[in-house]
Amino acid sequence: MSPTFDQMQEARTALDAPLFSGLAGDIDVSFEFFPPKTEKMAQTLWDSVQTLSPLGPRFVSVTYGAGGSTRERTHEQVVRINREAGIPAAAHLTCVEATREQIDEVARHYWESGIRHVVALRGDPPDGQAHYVPHPGGYANAAELTAGLKAVAPFEISVAAYPEVHPDARDAAADLDNLKRKFDAGATRAITQFFFEPECFFRFRDKALAAGIDGEIVPGIMPVMSFASVQRMAGLCGTAIPGWMAGLFDGLDERPAARQLVSATIAAELCRRLYAGGVRQFHFYTLNRAELSYAICHMLGLRPQGDDR
Repeated sequence: MSPTFDQMQEARTALDAPLFSGLAGDIDVSFEFFPPKTEKMAQTLWDSVQTLSPLGPRFVSVTYGAGGSTRERTHEQVVRINREAGIPAAAHLTCVEATREQIDEVARHYWESGIRHVVALRGDPPDGQAHYVPHPGGYANAAELTAGLKAVAPFEISVAAYPEVHPDARDAAADLDNLKRKFDAGATRAITQFFFEPECFFRFRDKALAAGIDGEIVPGIMPVMSFASVQRMAGLCGTAIPGWMAGLFDGLDERPAARQLVSATIAAELCRRLYAGGVRQFHFYTLNRAELSYAICHMLGLRPQGDDR
């Protein structure tokens, strides 16, 4: 069988120059963390923040548990990062199990604490519930939440996007309509759910533009810490895992160092291909570990600010 044009182009790229050579480092990055449950986890999180902060991220975000289960820990970490690390920090807020008044109060508290950026999400159903049910006195969805936050204060607002369609969406068109409502309500940007093949993002970006969405859409990148964990998360959010990935991680359960090398290679190549397609913004789901995200940024040409090496 003769090679396709794309295969020949890829072969030329591989032969002409190393995959990551000549990159200008002209990318913007952001990082996501989750609130720690223990003092040891808190130290790991802070070490990760300090490792990544020299890369000059646009912002870092801290997630928020269903029903406000991590509200205090999220607030504590967001405010600390904002004040002590000197990085713009974003707090996640969801609609789950809270009235509008309760959410508005949390938002005002963030604003008064100097937080100017919120990641506005509908949220997942609480444990024990198969489907999301809006609180009778709450915001029904992320579009309503975005509009409500804008009424509280002029927040910068990031929202979620789903290249492979949200599991609760009727279809892809309905999902795009929902994303457009979020932008129309005042969202600054959308950050995608993680995915593993660049074509997935490019197709979604084209469909979003065709649907009248011209706001910034940032790819969410998930370096694989544990293949089994990623399989579980992918199953929950509808992300397809390419068949070739299982083979690359096979046999590495007891070899964490080798697993990290494989993970960094896969994620960096995904980012390199996105970069080749014009992407210059990346959001990394760090799982509170810095080294993989740092290595990927390094391969994309990003260096610590003020470091000319």
